[in-house]
Amino acid sequence: MTKTLLILFILLTTLTAFAQKKYTINGTIKDAATGETLIGASVRIQELSSVGTATNSYGFYSLTAPEGEYTLQFTYIGYQTTVQKISFHKSQVLNIALQAKTDLQEVVIRANKPNNDNVASPQMGVEKLNMAQVNQVPVVLGERDILKTITLMPGIKTAGEGNTGFYVRGGSSDQNLILLDEATVYNASHLLGFFSTFNSDAIKDVSIYKGGMPAEYGGRLSSVLDIKMNEGNNKDFTVQGGIGLISSRLKVEGPLVKDKGSFMISARRTYIDFFLKASSDSSIKGSSLYFYDINAKANYHFNDKNAIYISGYFGKDVLGLKDVFGTNWGNSTGTIRFNHLFNNRLFSNTSIIYSNYNYVIQSFESNDNFKATSKITDVNLKEDLQYSLGSSHTLKFGLNILHHDIAPGDISTSQESSFNDKHVEQRYGYETAAYLSDEWKASDKLTILYGLRLSGMFLLGPGTFKTYDAAGNTLTSTTYGLGSVVKNYFNLEPRISGSYTINDENSIKASYNRNTQNIHLLSNSTSSTPTDLYVMSSNNIKPEIADQVSTGWFRNFKENTYEFSAEVYYKWLQNQIDYKDGAQLLVNQDVESLLTYGTGRAYGVELFLKKKYGRFNGWVGYTLSRTERKFDAINNGNYFPARQDRTHDLSVVGIYQFSKRWTFSSTFIYGTGNAVTYPTGKYNVGGLTTFSYSERNGYRQPSSNRLDIGATLEGKEHKKYHSSWTFGIYNVYGHRDPYSITFRDSKTVPNTTEAVETSIFATQIPSVTWNFKF
Repeated sequence: MTKTLLILFILLTTLTAFAQKKYTINGTIKDAATGETLIGASVRIQELSSVGTATNSYGFYSLTAPEGEYTLQFTYIGYQTTVQKISFHKSQVLNIALQAKTDLQEVVIRANKPNNDNVASPQMGVEKLNMAQVNQVPVVLGERDILKTITLMPGIKTAGEGNTGFYVRGGSSDQNLILLDEATVYNASHLLGFFSTFNSDAIKDVSIYKGGMPAEYGGRLSSVLDIKMNEGNNKDFTVQGGIGLISSRLKVEGPLVKDKGSFMISARRTYIDFFLKASSDSSIKGSSLYFYDINAKANYHFNDKNAIYISGYFGKDVLGLKDVFGTNWGNSTGTIRFNHLFNNRLFSNTSIIYSNYNYVIQSFESNDNFKATSKITDVNLKEDLQYSLGSSHTLKFGLNILHHDIAPGDISTSQESSFNDKHVEQRYGYETAAYLSDEWKASDKLTILYGLRLSGMFLLGPGTFKTYDAAGNTLTSTTYGLGSVVKNYFNLEPRISGSYTINDENSIKASYNRNTQNIHLLSNSTSSTPTDLYVMSSNNIKPEIADQVSTGWFRNFKENTYEFSAEVYYKWLQNQIDYKDGAQLLVNQDVESLLTYGTGRAYGVELFLKKKYGRFNGWVGYTLSRTERKFDAINNGNYFPARQDRTHDLSVVGIYQFSKRWTFSSTFIYGTGNAVTYPTGKYNVGGLTTFSYSERNGYRQPSSNRLDIGATLEGKEHKKYHSSWTFGIYNVYGHRDPYSITFRDSKTVPNTTEAVETSIFATQIPSVTWNFKF
């Protein structure tokens, strides 16, 4: 494999020597006011419509063109377009600083058309969030939330109220790879899902890939949510933050060395626990209910060719009822990245990445006291390279090796406890990958992005490993020593997507990609919880595999002010995992004996209309889809709706700048109810009613719908500081969306069963936040 890639690289490089004499220009594009690098900024040669590129995750670009006199155009959403004359008679470096528009919502009339990547880009099934819009979208309790915002996009569905989990094109919540500065975040929720772990103040760029996934990403079946943190202002020191009803946040940033290095520290904390401490109710006084998170990042540019970035995230949730129980969970990540420019075409990024997720559950009852713990720790080494091979090809290639250390669970108790100590063996393994991709501009109309990823999984000792039959009985039990390979898997993952431009305003795109997954989430609850269990592929659990095809029509209107897309997709799923009825997953050494394996399918159509410019902007997204699973041990081997199956999903977002100081926003959502399993009969044993169930997920909860509104009042202009007020009402008309439905014997009518619906938000939830910056 390595020799093949090397030969291909040498051949492609050699071919350029026989081409017309060409020169390369490269550089970095930054924000003129803060020095922040701009990701995805467009660089185009006006005289050569087919020659253009975009900055990578570090703001770097490289562009090659034939010798001549040209006009370069640099564009980025929310920034003024810069045009510069350039002579291509030698290779050179050109760094650009773009000025932010004084009014992000203004209509800009220009001779040159604004960015039209919606039509021209070969990438499909990708959504990029504008942080300025994220900050305007009304959310519960006034906390700006990127995870809540992405679920307003077509093909991405929320896991329900009070839950930051999300489903992408029929995949389950664990089939989404969430990256924060390249580090995996395993549990992205605070307060059991009411908030996400991502403080919007610390975030610079958000992209989610739901189809046509580039070859540099892997490890999950359905999507990649790639989040980049702010680097910090390398011009001036600034302080900003906000004070809300239940939480406050603060961000400090500034130069380490002006124009060469900067830092950013952002922190957030809720203070519900302060109210609990002041409560007159002795049963809750002293209870715990809070979270905090800290984002930090620093960078230093040694010169134009070398730079280092260090970033980290630390977050924790604490929830407990005084003298009864307590639980806490949290994520921590750390990333060290070194950028090196070998020459004006070859860019390298080397990363060392750490990620940890852990939880602790405690019971303080005298006879039932125990402490249960679990964790997953990753250490990852990545090397990514980008090579600009003339004006028609941009190569990306690299490799990574990721070490997993999973401690599934331990229970420790006191001598008085009725529980016994219990230990589940830790599991160790490596995931490896190598990839190569090329963005090929085959003609003025056709652009193809194609690549191949080779992934490997190695499950290692020490430990005792068992195999099970379909009934869960042990077939073999083998003990392996430290570092011994218990099981390994290799999979090739081809990726290809292309765009055919009909004209400046219309294009047709298509893609195919295969993804594999070797880390699996085991959960027998309807939503993500801190105690969900992660396991690796093993001699019982095979890697999950997904093949997805998609095609779509992409259209821009009125000088690219409006974007429209219609995408159709079909996804085949192999080696899907479900649990058997009555499975107990927590601290279970033989948890793999409780699993069953099958297939799945998901298909649908997504419609998206977005207005990007003007005093009024926003978007409408609609998804019509089906998601089904098939297991021999469930529903007599027939297909049944997955719990994330929703036929209809609609979201409408509107943002209106009423004046220079007032901005109003609103969101409306509608979705088909979740697929659920209801009892079809009951019987009485010893005076206790026991319900019997038939088919899995054969019924539907009532549909959900909600209207939220928000408003932002900008403070009067001051030279030294700026402030604003954000107001919101969540669930304006007080609709009761079902969170769960349970069944019980009626207390008033004998021999009848009644359904009890629980809603988290059954009324309007107002919010107000004061934001400041100086």
